Order: sequence, then C-alpha cells, then structure tokens
Amino acid sequence: MSPTTRTTRFSVLDRSRTRQGHPDAAALRDTVELARHAERLGYHRFWVSEHHGVPGVAGSAPTVLAAAVAGATETIRVGTGGVMLPNHRPMVVAEQFGVLEALFPGRIDMGLGRSLGFTDGIRRALGADKAAGADFAAQLAELIGYFDGTQRAHPQVRARPAEGLRVPAFVLATGAGARVAAEAGLALVIGEVRGRRRMREAIDGYRAAFRPSALWPRPYVVVAATVAVAATTAAAHRMLLPEAHAMAHAKTRGVFPPLRPAADAEAAAATMGARERGYVEEELRGRIHGTEEEVAEALGTLIEETGADEVLVSTSTYERGALLESYARLARLVGLPERVAAG
Repeated sequence: MSPTTRTTRFSVLDRSRTRQGHPDAAALRDTVELARHAERLGYHRFWVSEHHGVPGVAGSAPTVLAAAVAGATETIRVGTGGVMLPNHRPMVVAEQFGVLEALFPGRIDMGLGRSLGFTDGIRRALGADKAAGADFAAQLAELIGYFDGTQRAHPQVRARPAEGLRVPAFVLATGAGARVAAEAGLALVIGEVRGRRRMREAIDGYRAAFRPSALWPRPYVVVAATVAVAATTAAAHRMLLPEAHAMAHAKTRGVFPPLRPAADAEAAAATMGARERGYVEEELRGRIHGTEEEVAEALGTLIEETGADEVLVSTSTYERGALLESYARLARLVGLPERVAAG
C-alpha cells in the first residue's frame, strides 16, 4: 500500500442504478442502505446524483434523496454529485441546501455540475436549452452569494435558511469547468472522461489558477473513479460488465437500460457487433479492478499522478452482494476506520 493512499480520503457516489426486474423504488432504497454500509465502513462522504428521464437511473431528485440518506445515517457527510445548476434557479438550490444544513449541521456538501438534460425533450421539460450551461459561472456565483451575503443578481433578496450557513461547495468539471472552479475558489471533482493525461492537465490548470476563498483556502481535488475489488481479477472484471454493457447499449441504441446480470451480459457478447463490442472495451479500459494487491497498486498510481486529496468511488453492478463486499474490501485495503453503530 502506497503511503499516499493512506493519507487520501475515500468517499462514495451512488447513482441509484436500476436493475432489470426490480422497480425504481428498490434502487432508491438500495442507495440508502449503501449509505449506511459506507458509514459503517468509515467512508468520508456519501453523495447522490441527478439524472432525468433515464430508464436506468432512479436518482432524479438529489436533494430529496440526500435528505433521506442524511436521516438514515449519523456521522458520514452527505451531498450531491451533483445538482445540475442549468436545470434549477440558484435561489431554490440555496434554499434546499440551507434546509439540509439546518437539519443536519456540519454534514452537508454541495456538489454542483453544469450538465443538461439527456435529450431535447427532457431539456424542454426542465425549462433549459443547450445554451443554459454557458451561464454556469454566473449561476455558481449567485448560488454561493446566497450563503455568504455577496449575491447581487437580485438585490435585497435573501435565501432562508441558507444565509450565514457554511456548506462546502464542489464543482464537477473538466476543461473550462475546472477553470470556473479555480476562479471561484471551490473544490474540484474530476474523472477520467477523456483519459488520464487530459485529467492531469485539467488538475494542473485548476491548481495554477486557484483563487483562495472563504470555503476553500487552498485547492482541493477529488478524483472520481470506478473501483471494483474481489477475491480474483476475473470476479472483479465480471462486476463491471453490467454497467459497461449498459453504456454500450446506450451509445448504440440511444437508450440507457437497467442493469442486467453479468451472465446476461456475457451471453450478449456472443452476438454483439464490432461497434458495440468496442464501446464495451472502451468502458472497461482504465477502470480500477482486481484483487486487493492489484487495486492497491492502481490506486497508488492514480493518487501519485494526480495528487488527489480524495477519491470518490462510483461503482455499479447488478449483484448487490458483490458491490457491498467490494466496498468493504476497499475500505480495509485503504485502512478506513470502521465505525461502530450507536446503541
């Protein structure tokens, strides 16, 4: 185990992925149960995501789900990865997080993104268009201003109970978004969207351009990664197949489906076309998976290359037991302090 791995925080992001044959409600209940599991294992944060109109994802209302998670846990930090600002009015977002922080003081994180709806129809239903993301920096400044009293977009308007509360803010971004995070003095959450080299370049640019703020006096980098740990390399690889096949299905057919069992994914590979097979291989490439020893080496490399302050683990698979065990193995591997439940 690399010494740098032991000084890095580890957290969990769950997207409430639906499973074939299970209702959406089961995915939401699974998210809450995973949060309890992550808290017992000693993970630092537990975040939920925002997706609209996607058949394979039940997590459409992140602040509502975050409230359920925070109410079902005791100590783990809870937040969003993230709320997509182009879909919302900044004042409403401030009010929502203000309520969360008032109810669960010192435990709430505000992860914010700039992604728009998946299709034109969803964007219209949300009241957003493709140009909405261009105002992200202004939306971000307005939102933060409702908390610290610097908001000037709507003079004399105050967001309650947000004003005066301190809620750490994170920007989910790459490229230009990373620069927005740096200029606003906020933490950066970044993943390997276009490869490790471009990710490092974005991180370096963020650190170089960072302007200290009241929320973050220094740059803070959270690297998002898929991590699967199992007794064997083959078992860990099998865990990743349902999500990889779902992504390939979405790219070739335009529909993001619920997760299917790994056995179904393996059977489908026999009749898969070259284009779809290429997408599956692309999705699996770079994912951190394997035995404890293999994952320790890969994580050590990732942290050394990026200087990450924190790793945000987001892993989806059909078999819930395998997923829970993977998070348990990872927690032991990186030396997280297991928590004993009260009572």
